[in-house]
Amino acid sequence: MPKEALLIIDMLNDFVLQGALLEVPDTRKVIPAIKREIETAKRENKPVIYVCDTHEPDDKEFSRFGWPAHAVKGTKGAEIVDELRPQADDIIIEKTTYSGFYNTKLDETLKRLGIDSLRLAGCVTHICVMFTASDAVLRDYKVTVVKDGVAGLSKEDHEAALRIMKNVMGVNIV
Repeated sequence: MPKEALLIIDMLNDFVLQGALLEVPDTRKVIPAIKREIETAKRENKPVIYVCDTHEPDDKEFSRFGWPAHAVKGTKGAEIVDELRPQADDIIIEKTTYSGFYNTKLDETLKRLGIDSLRLAGCVTHICVMFTASDAVLRDYKVTVVKDGVAGLSKEDHEAALRIMKNVMGVNIV
């Protein structure tokens, strides 16, 4: 029987709060769906893993991709939004780029827990969610993306990412 974990990607103040540095307005709309997913995971004894952008003040991602300094370690902007605050038994994985797998302990953590299936929610659909989904698929995880639990910067990019994940990567979109 597959063992699934819930991954909550980048639901951080710098992306979610109104007027935040890299505000993605639709992230506030997906919070209720993510809360529902957390409640379901807890009820079914599935691990809840927060995958969080965490940067040094001079991170090369800022100059390489043209992003302003965001989710800087130790700042309020790098914190998970209050509505989705992790519980004591949840796991937090810090990442420094788009994929939750790149140079992190995510894969090692999932293997240790015996996880073979992932359920993804969070932001941004066409960036961190899609790149994490891609790396998961390439590592042979079964991946599901919660459609009402992900948000993009634009409707077009959001829908394109869902289409690519479904049609190219074989991700289940629910």
